[in-house]
Amino acid sequence: MPERQTARDLIASILDPDSWASWDTPIVSAGLDAAYDCELTEARLKTGVDGAVLTGEGRIHGRRIALLVSEFRFLGGSIGVREAQRIVDALERATRAGLPVLALPASGGTRMQEGTPAFVHMADICAAVVRHKRVGLPYLVHLRHPTTGGVMASWGALGHITTAEPGALLGFLGPRVFETLTGTAFPADVQTAENLFAHGLVDAVVPATRLADLVSRIVRLNDITPAGRPCPPGDHPTPAVDAWDAIRRTRRRGRPGLRQLVDRAEDVVPLNGTGHGEREPSMYLGLMRFGNASCVVVGHDRTAEAESGPAGPAGLRTARRGMRLAEELGLPLLTVIDTAGAALSVAAEEGGLAREIAACLAELTTLRTPTVSLLLGRGTGGGALALLPADRVLAAQNAWVAPLPPEGASAIVHGHPLYAADMSRAQRVGAEHLLASGTVDRIIPESPDACDAPHTFMANLRVVVEAELSAAVQAGYDTERRTARSRGTEATHAAAGGRTPR
Repeated sequence: MPERQTARDLIASILDPDSWASWDTPIVSAGLDAAYDCELTEARLKTGVDGAVLTGEGRIHGRRIALLVSEFRFLGGSIGVREAQRIVDALERATRAGLPVLALPASGGTRMQEGTPAFVHMADICAAVVRHKRVGLPYLVHLRHPTTGGVMASWGALGHITTAEPGALLGFLGPRVFETLTGTAFPADVQTAENLFAHGLVDAVVPATRLADLVSRIVRLNDITPAGRPCPPGDHPTPAVDAWDAIRRTRRRGRPGLRQLVDRAEDVVPLNGTGHGEREPSMYLGLMRFGNASCVVVGHDRTAEAESGPAGPAGLRTARRGMRLAEELGLPLLTVIDTAGAALSVAAEEGGLAREIAACLAELTTLRTPTVSLLLGRGTGGGALALLPADRVLAAQNAWVAPLPPEGASAIVHGHPLYAADMSRAQRVGAEHLLASGTVDRIIPESPDACDAPHTFMANLRVVVEAELSAAVQAGYDTERRTARSRGTEATHAAAGGRTPR
């Protein structure tokens, strides 16, 4: 069982010295009955605080931040009506002041002694969190041991980014209540921080000693805005590349991908899963900074795809989480495309693969934040198209996009895969054709091939990505242009005599 810190000790361990300023006004007794008033008095004497939540502001590495901190020793951290109002007041004050919020719950839920009035106040807290997020301010959550009940199901579950204390008991119903109501016990490893991470419900499991550094990095990533650096002129014209040769090059085992681009970033905070109980390692999600350009990154991880298979519905839902996160935080979105195609399985079909591709396209083409798409290598089918539309679309010289692998297109048209090379040429899948049709804005040279000179290629790519993100932020966003790209792609495909697979 994790060692439990008092609220004040936790605040002192996270904030810069002498930077804490309480926002709390005294909580008066509920006046419901004498026995409950005695419990409250005893809790105050035991803990030295007047309620189960402390709120205020301080600094983490010099940056102002608002805190909501549970005191579990005060009646199990349970939330009464007055604690709920204290939380709402703090969220509204943070919103007015333009401060990020770090919530640190540790609670058994709402206070049973106050019944339904305390319970329904969780809706008020949720509404205040949503208002805070709606103006583009970060809402970060660190789940402590234990967090259950109405607290877990309200302000504990709405973080842009959610971390958890190692070994913490986390869940909707506490184990004792669950066993009483159902007659059976939860397995010991279900309601743990580590299990929630495995299912994509929390982004990281970190001890409190690492929390200040992590929160500081997240807030700094959200603070940084590009300084208006002009986008450098386009690269020199690239020589025409045979489509089939390009496809074979991007399929090479040693070709650099998203992981190598991540390694070039100045700062990275990887995130985890959909936040709804799903996790697919082949779809990457994280916060990242290239020079002075911070962004949310979603993309295909070709290394993970080779190990665990391509992204299915859960991977695309992870991508959609990234899209929403970028919009809510006011950060540009960078999508990275490099996939052999979406998952082909019964589970993918039953999980709504087609719907998730359409949902990604619907969100990405209407996103109210600048977007940059990077076609890094393979661009097969709906799994690639789902991340393609953007304000600026970049393509590596050997990158390509096709509705199916060329072997599949050959099977549809000719009845066998032997004409894959001819189909790739006829369908005009390569980067130079995408540039001519307006689907791609810029081609990033590969000379020599990225697989043969990965460090040179990635160094150039990193410079281009920073400049394009900065330019996209300065230019704003353009949903009409993103939609027009789709029409351009369709026109190019029709001109090539391509058929739509059925």
